[in-house]
Amino acid sequence: MHADQLTVSPETVRALVDQQFPAWRSLPVRSVAAGGTDNAVFRVGDRFAARFPLVSVDVESKRRSLESEAEAARELVGRTRFAVPAPVALGEPGAGYPLPWSVQTWLPGTVAVDEDPGASSAFARDLADLIGDLRAIDTRGRVFAGTGRGGDLRSHDAWMETCFRHSERLLDVAALRRIWATSRVLPRGAAEDVMAHGDLIPGNVLVSAGRLAGVLDVGGAGPADPSLDLVSAWHLLEAGPRRMLRAHLGSDDLEWERGRAWAFVQAMGLVWYYVESNPGMSRMGRRSLERILADA
Repeated sequence: MHADQLTVSPETVRALVDQQFPAWRSLPVRSVAAGGTDNAVFRVGDRFAARFPLVSVDVESKRRSLESEAEAARELVGRTRFAVPAPVALGEPGAGYPLPWSVQTWLPGTVAVDEDPGASSAFARDLADLIGDLRAIDTRGRVFAGTGRGGDLRSHDAWMETCFRHSERLLDVAALRRIWATSRVLPRGAAEDVMAHGDLIPGNVLVSAGRLAGVLDVGGAGPADPSLDLVSAWHLLEAGPRRMLRAHLGSDDLEWERGRAWAFVQAMGLVWYYVESNPGMSRMGRRSLERILADA
């Protein structure tokens, strides 16, 4: 999926676990088939998941990143009515793998990629409860300080131009440009930043019996535009449940339209970037765009 992508084998993981966490030597190591783009995931026994970054960077910056992700996860554990993975340990480079890696608790459930909850009103209510729980967590005076989604929509103009250029043979770019032209100028409004998951896509949401069972990849959680987690409305829900989510949250027109704009930014990048290397992720982006176009 990436030009500098690392390869992680079960044998490497077995060696790293045995060397660095000898108490787990008796636990089986199993590769987890996942559609994610940032980490290779391995299950260690029944209680743990080991995550190995796939993109090569320098060791110290990756260690700081993993420590920051663990801190963000700790802030969410026990603060929502839905399960989130708790950080367990950080591993070090070794056995031919060049980067630090992380271990967290394993959560039961099926990712929404494999058990689509899009038509479920009950799931939409669960999703609204999750977003409400996250918004209720104290930001402790912090505000969005990143460069990704969650701040000023217009700061993504250059990226969107890249996406349009690469999508000419894949999508109706003329129609999509019109959507961006109106979306990018949506004002922020007076709402203060709130705590947000930041990446509520199907691969990060666990489903059980049609209900929300848990949320994965919480390391990017933090203060952001209150509309950011509304991306889930288009990534996860069909029209009827999407309206129910909005009603349950009480989102006004501006917040709702900004949520759709953030979903648009994310979906545009997925379609062309992963069209060959991760077709499932590309299809997810295309489906989100279809929902956005239908709403628009």
